[in-house]
Amino acid sequence: MTSVSPTDSRSELLIDVLQRFWGYDSFLPLQREAMQCVLQERDSIVVLPTGGGKSLCFQAPALCRRGLALVVSPLISLMKDQVDALRNCGVPAAYVNSSLSFDQRREVAAAIRAGEVRLLYIAPERLVADRTLAFLGTLELSLIAIDEAHCISSWGHDFRPEYRALRVLRERFPQVAIHTYTATATPRVRDDIAEQLQLRDPELLVGSFDRPNLVYKVQWRDNGPRQIQEVIDRHAGESGIIYCITRKDVEATCAALIDAGYRAVPYHAGMDDAARRRNQDAFMDEQAETVVATVAFGMGIDKSNVRYVIHAGMPKSLENYQQESGRAGRDGLEAECCLFFSGQDFHTWKRIMENSETSASAGALATLSAMWDFCNGVVCRHQLLVEHFGQQLETDSCGACDVCLGDLDLVDDPLTVGQKILSCVVRLGQQYGGDYTAKVLSGSSDAQIVQRGHSQLSTWGILSEESKRAIRDWIEQLVGQGFLTKVGEYNVVHVTNDGRRLLRGESTPRLLRPVKRTRERARAAPFADSWDGVARGLFEELRKLRYEEAVSRGFPPYMIFDDAAIRDMARRRPTTLAALHQVRGVGEKKLADFGEQFLAQIVAYCSENELECDVAPSQPPAKPPAQPRAAANLNVTKREAFDAFRQGESIEEITKRLGRSEATVGGYLTEFLQREKETDPSRWVDEQTAERIRLAAAEVGTERLKPIFEQLGGEIDYARIRVVVTCAQNETDEETTNSE
Repeated sequence: MTSVSPTDSRSELLIDVLQRFWGYDSFLPLQREAMQCVLQERDSIVVLPTGGGKSLCFQAPALCRRGLALVVSPLISLMKDQVDALRNCGVPAAYVNSSLSFDQRREVAAAIRAGEVRLLYIAPERLVADRTLAFLGTLELSLIAIDEAHCISSWGHDFRPEYRALRVLRERFPQVAIHTYTATATPRVRDDIAEQLQLRDPELLVGSFDRPNLVYKVQWRDNGPRQIQEVIDRHAGESGIIYCITRKDVEATCAALIDAGYRAVPYHAGMDDAARRRNQDAFMDEQAETVVATVAFGMGIDKSNVRYVIHAGMPKSLENYQQESGRAGRDGLEAECCLFFSGQDFHTWKRIMENSETSASAGALATLSAMWDFCNGVVCRHQLLVEHFGQQLETDSCGACDVCLGDLDLVDDPLTVGQKILSCVVRLGQQYGGDYTAKVLSGSSDAQIVQRGHSQLSTWGILSEESKRAIRDWIEQLVGQGFLTKVGEYNVVHVTNDGRRLLRGESTPRLLRPVKRTRERARAAPFADSWDGVARGLFEELRKLRYEEAVSRGFPPYMIFDDAAIRDMARRRPTTLAALHQVRGVGEKKLADFGEQFLAQIVAYCSENELECDVAPSQPPAKPPAQPRAAANLNVTKREAFDAFRQGESIEEITKRLGRSEATVGGYLTEFLQREKETDPSRWVDEQTAERIRLAAAEVGTERLKPIFEQLGGEIDYARIRVVVTCAQNETDEETTNSE
């Protein structure tokens, strides 16, 4: 007889609870380990990204233990939403906060004494009151869970002094394990949580900070209202959040959306409590599709079907950005996160910090600078985010950000463009800001430029073939890469030491321009396969039914079924309660409450549209054959280019077909040559040209391409020089390997 280990039996018990109450038959990463900490009565610090299932880590095991689970939560709205969701799943839960009358609080206390409540949500300030502690001391507590635990640390981004008082829990309930949960906690914050709460040898569980279902896009803000509306239009009828830096921006942005016919509501700390609550409820209940808010909105928002988060201005830190953008796609389905920024955002945040009660610290300014670097970065957005939290992305290309999807395009000759811009800064005496400098470079005949004689400078109009916006973007990119810096109250641009190296040709910047994309291409999604097999019309009908049921019962629609469950129903198209129960997210109580209505809608739609019912869930796809080395970890555009290189297509042909600059295609070709260890450049460079390049390289060396370019009198472009040099280096490497 095979023995069953305690770990296996506990996992089976947890799976049974998950299936009965939530309709889940498996764990998300680290959920099993976090739940076992609860069952083993071992203190824990659990750091999981938004959407990683933190709440279930204490909710499910609470139903496997005797006694009352105590949950510390910072917001009244969060408590109500979570308790409503639990009750909707058949879990006996309650909350106590200032929104309840005396009689209501007394009813909750009576239910707790009678053993009718398994999870109690409570605010930290009420919990540490002597009267509350005395009451709890008469009960059997199964666990103490502290949600949003980063609030306890002054090193965190959302410190709340009332959380500090929670250290009394260890003194009053020494026998009860304490479990802390957060989505954002650096090592320093985690250590502070353990120290402040006097945790005993806590188990530390830190999940991946990557959210692979989120598509990150970062753009310079050139027409905020238009850019915002384009994103909303891509998600017609879906829920989204727009974050603005100031209350004034919230009001203006929301008013513009309403005038344009969008269902939007504002939310910021300057509104009275009733108005904020009313607007939040309208968003949660899907009476409004979009909420426009400051950072005052969002902590603990459990709405699972947010399909887009827009930042109309740059957040003040990567911690804030990770948490705010993470409110999209909590159901695990794809969601879009767009950030529109400008140079003014940095200085707005800096001014806000300086005007706050505590002046801007070096640490706060450092986090602001890190956010600025992220916006101007040209590296995978997912990679930059996880590296900020001390982790590494497992793949070279995420396939879910503007960089990896090819939304950004390289400038053909960034060195020359950079030198022109910096030369103009120098000729202007380093006395003007980026806007003025861009006007001079574009050849503006603005009265001030003419009066000051700057239209006579050799750099006036030197970039007239480019738009002023593109030039302005490049100035900011040069600032972000350290070749320029902004000085003083008016952000005058100065050339740095690195900038002087650039002027001497000793360093090359990386300059980008947005790809000109067709509407069809802009709408292409990297997660199209998540809709495989889904009857879109049925999905929409089930969404309508969900909304009607939610209105009649006073629930937010996502609490009935989330989008993932609705999508799976429209894929499987079940006709029996047993088959519907197999849909992930359909627990026993929801099956009893809503099963018949949803089955009737499914059967009627399939009959009317002659659709197959009771479709077996698709099997996991067979493991694909190993890709050639050159195609591994490539985004779609790059893979297409690699295939074209193998067919012998020219740089010009590929440039035209892909709609990329020659510099970008040249970069793809260089990577292709390096991966394939190609030593023959003849498919891309004719022999006579290749020989000229080899002779020039022999004269000046191959460490940098510019000397070769100049040795050739500028007659041969960088792309072909790079091809010949790369092939020569591959040949040298091959000879070295063979000799060894």
